[in-house]
Amino acid sequence: MGEVLMSAPAAVAREAHAGISLQVRDLRVVYDGFAAVDGVSFEMAPGESFGIVGESGSGKSTVLRALCGLTPRTGGQVQATGGGAVPAPGSRDWRRQVQMVFQDPYGSLHPRQTVDRILAEPLAIHRIGGAEQRIQRALDDVGLGDGFRFRYPHQLSGGQRQRVAIARALILQPRLLLLDEPTSALDASVQAEVLNLLEALRTRHGLSFLMVSHDLAVVTHLCPRLMVMQRGRVVETLLSADLAAHRVQTDYTRALMQAASGFQRPVRRTSSV
Repeated sequence: MGEVLMSAPAAVAREAHAGISLQVRDLRVVYDGFAAVDGVSFEMAPGESFGIVGESGSGKSTVLRALCGLTPRTGGQVQATGGGAVPAPGSRDWRRQVQMVFQDPYGSLHPRQTVDRILAEPLAIHRIGGAEQRIQRALDDVGLGDGFRFRYPHQLSGGQRQRVAIARALILQPRLLLLDEPTSALDASVQAEVLNLLEALRTRHGLSFLMVSHDLAVVTHLCPRLMVMQRGRVVETLLSADLAAHRVQTDYTRALMQAASGFQRPVRRTSSV
């Protein structure tokens, strides 16, 4: 297993949280001899929103799962620092401070649990009191009022379900949110609303974001910096502004940009007879 590095603890109250910085070195995740993530390294500053892009199967979602503990790391180092005590990556306290928003709001919420129970569950797991106030505050944060509290997921729209998923991640007052294509399952008309909500939450709570997507437009909307992955490896790291200006270094990134531009209707030529 990979080595875990941890910053020295400081006597700061948990409630006074802020985004953490993250340094990942040579991260590896291997499944039955196949390297899904092979030597990935990157850094994030406190409060930064950093993106990872790549085609399906590039390993970008596996990076998130390895960081939050859903997938075992085969090798590499993960170091986290920031204001206050930062727990060791992989520990119980780390899972409280690093929360994940999954791609599919239809599959990530239990269909037989009300919104109230969905939000209360992480509080019970981490033995955190004040559930009534925290649930109400989390719903207010994502723009859902008290009227949604006792609804079931099937009674909500796709955008409302994803807002509940975001509220579930926020209710533990994390310092880093891992966003696994949080808008790809939503209608185009709703995507911008959710992205604007995420950006407002990051600013309000001082969170750090690590976001993965195959959609370059979505990532560049939230992330000033991004990393391109292919076949488990880092292809290049660049600014969103450079991507928008087509200042890229590799053919693979150019191919991603071309794919993201959508279908181009060929020019219809008329014969001169």
